[in-house]
Amino acid sequence: MTLWGHQDFRRLWIGDTISQFGASVGITVIPLLAAGVLNATPFEMGLLAAASTMAFLLIGLPAGVWVDRMRRKPLMIAMDVVRAALMLSVPVAWWLGVLDLPQLVVVSLAIGVCTVFFDVAYQSYLPSLVGRDQLVEGNSKLQASMSVAEVSGPAIGGYAAQFLGAANGVLATGLGYLSSALFLAGIRTAEPAPERHPDPHLRREIVEGLRFVFSNTTLRKIVACTGTSNFFHGIQNAVSVLFLLRVAGLSEGTAGLVFSASGVGGVLGAMVAHRLGVLIGQARMIWFVPLLTWPFVLLMPFTTPGWGIVFAMAGLAVSAFGVVVYNIGQVSYRQAICPDHLLGRMNASIRWVVWGATPLGALLGGGLGSWIGIVPTLWVSLIGSVAGMGWVLFSPLRSMRDLPTTSSVEAHG
Repeated sequence: MTLWGHQDFRRLWIGDTISQFGASVGITVIPLLAAGVLNATPFEMGLLAAASTMAFLLIGLPAGVWVDRMRRKPLMIAMDVVRAALMLSVPVAWWLGVLDLPQLVVVSLAIGVCTVFFDVAYQSYLPSLVGRDQLVEGNSKLQASMSVAEVSGPAIGGYAAQFLGAANGVLATGLGYLSSALFLAGIRTAEPAPERHPDPHLRREIVEGLRFVFSNTTLRKIVACTGTSNFFHGIQNAVSVLFLLRVAGLSEGTAGLVFSASGVGGVLGAMVAHRLGVLIGQARMIWFVPLLTWPFVLLMPFTTPGWGIVFAMAGLAVSAFGVVVYNIGQVSYRQAICPDHLLGRMNASIRWVVWGATPLGALLGGGLGSWIGIVPTLWVSLIGSVAGMGWVLFSPLRSMRDLPTTSSVEAHG
């Protein structure tokens, strides 16, 4: 039976789709608000980009322990409600005439804290909801939702910023989080009580999660690949909006349209990932597809107004296709081999590294943008993110076709 007939998965799927749509609009509108309305400098844009993911670096590891100690669905609902309140504070401040860059940084940082808990809980919740034999299908559908949001969210956010004002576009994000909470609340599948650790101790439990991740050669390579690419993507986040608006000379609406190309590629990647796994093997999705697709992002610096936006849109679309297929493969691999009682700490340990690299890259990107210029910084970011796939190209994944299971991993040490 496929997950189309799984009612509670559908609730998770719909809620996540709405939340991702709102988040996609917000991710586009807040930098546009900072750059176009508050006249942020490259360093300030880097600081803002860093704030949105800094929480993964600061609290990612203890968050995994706490998630493993509690039920995941109530935690996700609470995080959605708090994120909604934080996002709605932005248009309120704008209407009152008191919005400034420090508020955007604080809001981004606080939402990042909530996102740490939501994402770790969400990835740890899926195996108990759908079963491990349907992980690739479940992750493919959820990635499809994320990619659909990425198609429409940036374009709508860009044109909303242009015609309605950027602060008003943030409303969609807050309402999206509230809708997500309502759908999650409707899930009826009983969630197993969390396992009680015989000797609860925060540091020892953190070390147990880290040991599981870094004692596995393949997981280490996946972490290195994702972390390297995310670090350089953080650099890209600091300057990409400035490049499109100030160097390429695009309008805010057109810039949003360009970013939406990532969503188009992502939708296609999510739609075919399950079939690709059957055709070429689930493990090969993690290294072979990126080899063919990630280098296309190097087209972005050739963007010009008019038909020249095709360079950025094609580069973002093809590379995003590969990124989504890679993510579906590597997340499914992680979930397939990890025991239930370690899922939260495993996901948190990996996210601490791979998402913690993003704000560091963003801070460096802001500094580089001010020092060597926007275009050279963009080139550094793109070349570095593509080079990150070298870790999985030379890993045990090259000799595997499909995903292993928890029992097979334990049997082989």
